Amino acid sequence: MLTLPIDSLLPDIVASLATRPRLVLEAPPGAGKTTRVPRALLDAGIEGEIVVLEPRRLAARMAATRVADELGEKIGGTVGYQVRFEDVSSARTRIRFVTEGVLTRKLLGDPELRGVGAVLLDEFHERHLQGDVALALLHRLAERTRKELRLVVMSATLATAPIAEFLGAPTLRAEGRRFDVAIEHLAATDDRPLASQVASAVRRLAAEGLDGDVLVFLPGAGEIRKATESCAAVAEAHDLMIVTLHGDLAPADQDRAVRRADKRKVILSTNVAESSVTIDGVVAVVDGGLARIASHAAWSGLPRLDVQKISRASATQRAGRAGRTRPGRCLRLYTKSDFDTRPEHETPEIRRADLTQTMLELRASGAGDVVWFEAPPESSLIAATQLLTQLGALEASGEPTAIGREMARVAVHPRQARILVEAKRRGVLVDACVVAALLAERDIRLSTKTRFDGPARGHHGATERSDLVAMLDAFREASRSRFAAHAMRAIGLDVGTTMAVERARAQLARATRASDDDSYDDEPALLQSVLAGYPDRVARRLRPGARALALAGGMKAELSETSAVRDAPWIVAVDAEDRPGGRGVAVRVASAIEPEWLIDLFPERIAETSDVTWNAGAERVEAIERMTYEGLALDESPSKGAGSSAAIARCLADAAIARGARAFAPDGALDRWLARARFAATIDAEIAAPSDEDVRATLTEMCDGRRSFAELRDAGFLDLLKARVGHARAASIERLAPERIDLLGGRNATIGYDDGKPPWIETYLQDFFGMSQTPRIGNGRVALVVHLWAPNKRAVQVTSDLAGFWERHYPAIRKELMRKYPRHNWPEDPTKPAPRFARERKS
Repeated sequence: MLTLPIDSLLPDIVASLATRPRLVLEAPPGAGKTTRVPRALLDAGIEGEIVVLEPRRLAARMAATRVADELGEKIGGTVGYQVRFEDVSSARTRIRFVTEGVLTRKLLGDPELRGVGAVLLDEFHERHLQGDVALALLHRLAERTRKELRLVVMSATLATAPIAEFLGAPTLRAEGRRFDVAIEHLAATDDRPLASQVASAVRRLAAEGLDGDVLVFLPGAGEIRKATESCAAVAEAHDLMIVTLHGDLAPADQDRAVRRADKRKVILSTNVAESSVTIDGVVAVVDGGLARIASHAAWSGLPRLDVQKISRASATQRAGRAGRTRPGRCLRLYTKSDFDTRPEHETPEIRRADLTQTMLELRASGAGDVVWFEAPPESSLIAATQLLTQLGALEASGEPTAIGREMARVAVHPRQARILVEAKRRGVLVDACVVAALLAERDIRLSTKTRFDGPARGHHGATERSDLVAMLDAFREASRSRFAAHAMRAIGLDVGTTMAVERARAQLARATRASDDDSYDDEPALLQSVLAGYPDRVARRLRPGARALALAGGMKAELSETSAVRDAPWIVAVDAEDRPGGRGVAVRVASAIEPEWLIDLFPERIAETSDVTWNAGAERVEAIERMTYEGLALDESPSKGAGSSAAIARCLADAAIARGARAFAPDGALDRWLARARFAATIDAEIAAPSDEDVRATLTEMCDGRRSFAELRDAGFLDLLKARVGHARAASIERLAPERIDLLGGRNATIGYDDGKPPWIETYLQDFFGMSQTPRIGNGRVALVVHLWAPNKRAVQVTSDLAGFWERHYPAIRKELMRKYPRHNWPEDPTKPAPRFARERKS
């Protein structure tokens, strides 16, 4: 058996666990910790099963196979593995490699972890959410009831001090066997497709004397397929064998990628080869610098993988793969400055993942009080609690409901679990298992691009009730063909995604015990079940046939062109995304609903109100009875009652204030009286002119008992404002600041009051004949400014000193007026009364 760097440390590991049941082990990639430590614990006679947690299915299977080979046994005997969709183990299995989700479910289903003597958390530095959950549950178990349980955390790059402190455990470190790796970066960014860059890098390595295998890191299976095509000519020219390595490959194809071959290999791999899987013979690495990083869809909360730049720690691990057996090379398809600006480590998934499923599982199992190695953000916990409450999974107290406990028994996101629970109640569980599987995977259709045009614009495409039902029908057709690849392609389905949906469907059917007897063709029941999983994603079409939507809670959205639900007035938005540039939400997958379903499923979220609304056309308040769901009106009609008088008054007041108080007094009367009041206040300190607030308050009070502008106009607003000032002060305003003044010639003139200017009047010059002094107001304290008109109503003089005008200016002006208006009387002494002027006699 090949000697590995970890071997010399194995006695210390066994000895440490014999005295203290917890241990943190730091060992670089290639040291052998994954395969040798479980075997050492088995040989040391530890009682019970040894469970090894691996972050990936491929790593779990290959590590189990390696250990079984070293024992000289077949897989499934002493050594086995258990991953999603596959369990290769038996009653004899003592070392079991499992993926993270499998261990979490085991801990939740059997909190005592009976029959297990040791748990090893491998590659903990990757900090997957399920790894953190498993650690929290194991820590809780070991602290409370299983103090003898051996717990080992193994990491390649993570700083071990914090995790050792959390566990109260010693730390051991193994040295790796590494050779120098020459690392080269691009001199400048290469804008060519990634597949073309990979082909160029492989061609360069081959031309420069490659004498081993090349390991190429790519984000996913799609990029691997493109790189395979791009590298074909290079492989043929240099006698290279191209193999691929990713989690969706069949086991035989995975084994082919990692075992020795007769010719040099180009291994196109995802990041599964970064740390968990050792591949002998690799002397060069080509690093694309990208990976699909686990995240979640903000809209649905369902998990997804987004292509992102890897961290510096991941890049270092990738480069190290070229130096396992001798010095090697690493070509990075990005610049040195790009590498330097990347984060040191990936952000732990617990700080960026949706926690809804995790919280439900912990609450349902009574483990809601776990202590975390790194606590999740409070905002994530609040969001998870809110959604679970909306789904009916949690009581207001936070305790799980009967529905919540039933949801927790299915290892899927709570939205999907809620659909399955409701579908079981309605007798459509078999179809719901397909729908839930479809939601968990990518769209099975190769192309979903459709034009969103109505028949009026020349489009006659079919309108669907639900995009999900359309996918369900396509899946049924594939199922009837027994999932023959050619048949699936013929009906426009992606073969790999469709098969992934079938595997998920079969697992859900087993978990829920669905049978054909539970299902019948009831599309409304199925769509109601979908609605149960998305109570917060209800939307109403703003206009018939329009794409614009109003979402529950007040958001706006637009139905994507890829959705075939073109006519339904009410929908549930199953999948959506924020459009770039702040252009709102685009709903990609929708399903029609009926408003009555909301009343049936969510009666506690239905609000019946008698609201008042302003009818701008009729200029009156109208009372409306509404039934709403999260702000969306399901039904509305004129109120049979009069409505709340206070609400009517508030509505009328808001509309009146928006229109302005001037609209409810004779034209100009309000401004004139307020100006007079302000002038009077300058004469008498006891007078307080009404403020803008007084005007609004008077208008608001006037709205009590009324519901229209017509009633307000008839109510005498100005009289009410004067009454607010008080009778005595209103009388003083009339006395000190009269609206009009009588002149000796028999006329009276309206007095103008402008803020910051003396009051004034304007009228014909003849109206002042017989007056030797300027008219005064304000108890005689303020002389008016008089505008003296000629017969054509043009001022010949503006003055506040009438006596001075008569003496100094009138004689000359008189001559000019006599010439222009000879029929008028222009006396030499204007201070003496004179008859009315000729223009009036003529008229």
